[in-house]
Amino acid sequence: MEIRTIVHYAALAYFTYIFGYAGLFKVIKKTSMMESMKSLGFNETWTLVIGYAEVLGVMGLIAGLFVPHLKNASVLFLLPFAIGAFTSHMAHHEFNHYYNSLIVCVLPFVILFTDKDFRLAL
Repeated sequence: MEIRTIVHYAALAYFTYIFGYAGLFKVIKKTSMMESMKSLGFNETWTLVIGYAEVLGVMGLIAGLFVPHLKNASVLFLLPFAIGAFTSHMAHHEFNHYYNSLIVCVLPFVILFTDKDFRLAL
């Protein structure tokens, strides 16, 4: 197995893990997640909408293991959520969430650039 494939699937696994637990914690209304989202200015409805969207994106990532184009679309779908998480945590000085939110902003590019099925034509 070549290093590109290892990097690709390691990045994909971590990206899926971060969004998987974050989305799931929002959907099941885990108290700490709901309080954290409330402190960022999101009410329960918006927290659930974000959570369901993240869970949908994770389902697309998992299904994308069998349909590569679905995986790439899901990575691109989750990228705005990653950027939103990073900017929200930084704006509210929640530096304990800094690394996870930063890494999910970088991982989409790693995933797409190491994917042998992804092409970008300008």
